[in-house]
Amino acid sequence: MDDQDKKENGEYVGEIKGGMRPSMKLVVMGIIDKKPKSIEVTLSCKPQDEDAEGDVGLQLKVSFMDKAVQRNARLAGKWGPCENTLSFFPFAPGEAFKMEIVCEHQQFRILVDGQPLCGFTHRLSKLASLTALRVFGDLQLTKVA
Repeated sequence: MDDQDKKENGEYVGEIKGGMRPSMKLVVMGIIDKKPKSIEVTLSCKPQDEDAEGDVGLQLKVSFMDKAVQRNARLAGKWGPCENTLSFFPFAPGEAFKMEIVCEHQQFRILVDGQPLCGFTHRLSKLASLTALRVFGDLQLTKVA
């Protein structure tokens, strides 16, 4: 992560040098706000505005109202089917967390505080094209690596 990576008003946009590849791991650490609505972590092809249609290899949406973590991907401007099965909901208002996104050959594996949370099978074939990490929502980021 470089100095030019931006972190402002709860939003972080960073570059993944060389893109994602199997055995790579991203770590997002933060403290959740006292009255959170949602947190979003997105791995995409290039930092873009919301209205630009870049491919998204993984979008994680944490919804505190639904106690859900939705996973999805966008290819050629179209969102695929949403996945949201979870064995447990690891996030709590006001609490610190450590999320790890591990890139494997077939899927992303998501762990929170060391516990496996869920997986998301790759829908985007060119993992190396995933060069942007965006984190935003109701949280204070403490570390992104």
